[in-house]
Amino acid sequence: MDGDPAVMKVPRSSSVEVKEDMDTKSEKQATRDALIDISFCGSTPMLWKVSDMKKCRSEGVIGALVGSLARQPRQNVRLGRPLELRPEEALLLLEKEKSTAAVRLDTQDCEDEEAHSEAVRLYEAGLESSYQEQCVLALEDKKKTLNRVMNEKENGTEGSGSAVRERLEALDQSFSFPWSAMAVQLCTARSGFSHCPEERSFHSTDCPMPRDEHLNTRFSVYRDLRNKGYYLTSAGKFGGDFLVYPGDPLRFHAHYIALCVSLDEEMPVCDILAIARLGSNVKKTVLLCSPQEGDVVYSSLQWSSMV
Repeated sequence: MDGDPAVMKVPRSSSVEVKEDMDTKSEKQATRDALIDISFCGSTPMLWKVSDMKKCRSEGVIGALVGSLARQPRQNVRLGRPLELRPEEALLLLEKEKSTAAVRLDTQDCEDEEAHSEAVRLYEAGLESSYQEQCVLALEDKKKTLNRVMNEKENGTEGSGSAVRERLEALDQSFSFPWSAMAVQLCTARSGFSHCPEERSFHSTDCPMPRDEHLNTRFSVYRDLRNKGYYLTSAGKFGGDFLVYPGDPLRFHAHYIALCVSLDEEMPVCDILAIARLGSNVKKTVLLCSPQEGDVVYSSLQWSSMV
């Protein structure tokens, strides 16, 4: 009887450990679910996951879809994933990440080199299998084409199709399917590969985007307008830096064209008149946005009349 209490304490302590372990795992999973995976194509930030796009949309980050649709790859009216982010949008997310850990630059965790090497081997084996299958299909398609041409020649008035028959007979030995002609299906959720740990730590250190004075000016304006509750998209077709919306662009029209200039930057009068005239034609107010000592100075331009 003296050992009974000790025996009963074991399952209690183990259950507590299991519960703590489950709580730790759930916390880690919740942290991973809260992350936003930003991938880089060169220096261009992109999002591939729909969940990440929803999170960014809730943060007021719009971006632009640049991928083709699986069933309509040859049109550019309606686009799909990935979502390309403007440099200012990516910098805003990364700035919030420093305080909330909401962004992860690298999209995949490479736990060990052995698992990574095995994934690469399976991917290459899949490519080789797809290549062999497409070789057979291409050969069959070539034979069908030659058979159709030969039948047309024999049934027509152009003479016999002996030359085509000879090509058909020698096709098995002479046919070659180049590797570059192989069709590769790319999944928009990423192929599952990642950087090695050294590269991941390097990319996590700093965002691989070039920073210059003009980008810093635009980012200061973008951050200030976002903090004021406005939504921003590109305004390249209107000659400005941003189109400023009072709400989500799916529900509102843009009210302003933001042009980011520093206070000491000189602008020709003809450029000011041109952008003001353009804003009047599209029924939008032009904003000259100039960062100054942690704040942004705004000057509105509206075309009225000529004296």
